[in-house]
Amino acid sequence: MDVEAYKNRLLELQRRLSARASRERSDARDQILDVAGDVGDASVADEGESESLAEADLDVNVLQQVRDALHRIDAGTFGRCVVDGEPIEPHRLEAVPWTPYCVKHQRELESAAARPPTL
Repeated sequence: MDVEAYKNRLLELQRRLSARASRERSDARDQILDVAGDVGDASVADEGESESLAEADLDVNVLQQVRDALHRIDAGTFGRCVVDGEPIEPHRLEAVPWTPYCVKHQRELESAAARPPTL
């Protein structure tokens, strides 16, 4: 596995996500500041602000995962599942280079999150 290539990819992704999250937050603030008019205008601006902030939050979430992957590279554990230490499938790393989980454990995590809580 070419860890250096993954590191370069992750560093570039980190740069783009940081810039995009900053832009989205700025856009959200601008939408509120630019509102001049009636309640309908304010409502539309509020909706736009919410969408921009939601997009920024998603970017920040992925950005944190990218930074965690860069830390795993530095620690020498990149490409290994954080659950059992087994190698993460190469096709999975190609698709989602910041993933900390192999396919098996990702599915288990998603399955557990989809189950309704029990009483």
